[in-house]
Amino acid sequence: MIIGMPWWVFMMILFIFFSGYMAFRAMRAEKELENHYIEREGQVYIERMQEEREERHKKEATN
Repeated sequence: MIIGMPWWVFMMILFIFFSGYMAFRAMRAEKELENHYIEREGQVYIERMQEEREERHKKEATN
């Protein structure tokens, strides 16, 4: 016993902290993955806008 506490209570407290740490890690990894996805989709959108702008300038130049 540690400080009058049964060993299984001590283990449960450790598991609770470990579970919280793992949940925090998972949340942080998911947020990072989501940010990468958002950046990639934003880049696709920007490229599409640039292509449309170039096509408009080409049409205006030919007219």
